[in-house]
Amino acid sequence: MTQRGVPERTEVEAILRDVADATSGRGLLDIARVESCAIVDGRLRVVLTVAAADAAAVDRLTGAAEHALDSAFAPVRSQVMLTAHREQTPAQRPAAPGGGHRPLGGVGGGASSLDVGAVIAVASGKGGVGKSTTAVNLAVGLALEGLSVGLMDADVHGPSLPRMLGVAERPEVRDGRLIPARAWGVSAMSIGMLVDENQAMIWRGPMVMGAIGQLLNDVDWGRLDVLIIDMPPGTGDAQLTLAQKATLTGAIIVSTPQDIALLDARRGIAMFEKTRVPVLGLIENMSYFCCPNCGHRTELFGHGGAREEAARLDAPFLGEIPLLADIRASADSGAPIVAAAPESEAAQAYRKLAATVAESLRRTMRRPPAGA
Repeated sequence: MTQRGVPERTEVEAILRDVADATSGRGLLDIARVESCAIVDGRLRVVLTVAAADAAAVDRLTGAAEHALDSAFAPVRSQVMLTAHREQTPAQRPAAPGGGHRPLGGVGGGASSLDVGAVIAVASGKGGVGKSTTAVNLAVGLALEGLSVGLMDADVHGPSLPRMLGVAERPEVRDGRLIPARAWGVSAMSIGMLVDENQAMIWRGPMVMGAIGQLLNDVDWGRLDVLIIDMPPGTGDAQLTLAQKATLTGAIIVSTPQDIALLDARRGIAMFEKTRVPVLGLIENMSYFCCPNCGHRTELFGHGGAREEAARLDAPFLGEIPLLADIRASADSGAPIVAAAPESEAAQAYRKLAATVAESLRRTMRRPPAGA
C-alpha cells in the first residue's frame, strides 16, 4: 500500500484478479474493470465499471471481492460499487469515452469539447457554509481579472447557480451540444437550467455521475482559462467522480470559523488528499459581521478557525469573507455582489480572493491566459 494508506489501482486489481465465478469460471476482471479506488469515510471504496448485461454476474461476486480486499488491506474494510453502462444505439453512442448513464437525454454524441487551462473545485464538507455564493463571486471576480471563465454547478440535487446568476432561459442545443449561458462575463451551466426550479432530482449514484459527466463533456465550453466547479456538499459518489474524472488542478475549501464546520471541512480536505488533488487554500466565510448602523464588528461564529486550520495543514489561507445581508440579497436577486456592488466591503473581499487565485493560475497554467 502507499504511504497515505490508499492502495494503488494495480494492487487492487491484483487482488480482484483472483476472484472468479465458481460456476462459469469467469474472473471478475474479465467482465469488469476497476474505475477508481479511494478511502471514503474510513472505507476502501472500489468502483467497478461493467456492461449492463454483466451487472448481475458481477453483483454476485461483490461479496467475495470485498472479503478478498478486507483480508489484503486489513484493518481497512472495503466497499465494492458498480457503475453499469447501458448499451446505446449508434445515434446515441458517443465517439469518445464518457458514455454510460445519460440522464440529460440525447445531448452529446461527439468528442469532449473541454479545452481548459485549469479546473478548480470549490468545495466544503457540508452544506450551508456559503460555498455556492463563494464559487459564483470567485468566478465573476476571475472574469473581472481578465480570465476566460466557465462555471459548472455540480450539485445535481440542489442546483442554485441559475438563481444566483439571474439565468432563467433554457440553454440552446447546437450540433448536439449544450451551449452554456453567458452571465456576468462567465460561461455557466447547471442542471437547474434544464429542469423546473421546483422539480426534485430523485436520482441514484449512477444517474448523478452520468449527469456530471454530461455537464463536463457534452457542453460546448469553448476555450477557457479556468473552469470553476461548484461541488456538492459532502464526500460521496459525485465528489469522487469529479475528483477523478475532471482532472482537477486543485480545490478551494470553504468553511465557517466554528469547530463543527471545520470538522466537516477536514473530511473534504482528506478526500482530495486521498484522490491526490492539491488543496489550493482555505476560505473563511461568514468570518465576522459588521453592524450596518454603527459599524460594530461581531464574530458570530468565532473567528480565525479556517486560518488556523490552513496553518495546521500547511495550506494557503485565501482570505476572510464577512457575513453581510447584501451578499444574501445579491445572490437572491441574481446579481453577484462582486459585479453589482464592486465598492462594497463584500465585493472587495471577493475581488481580493479572485486576484490571489488569478495570480496563482497565471504562474501555473500550461498556456498563457486570455489577455496576457
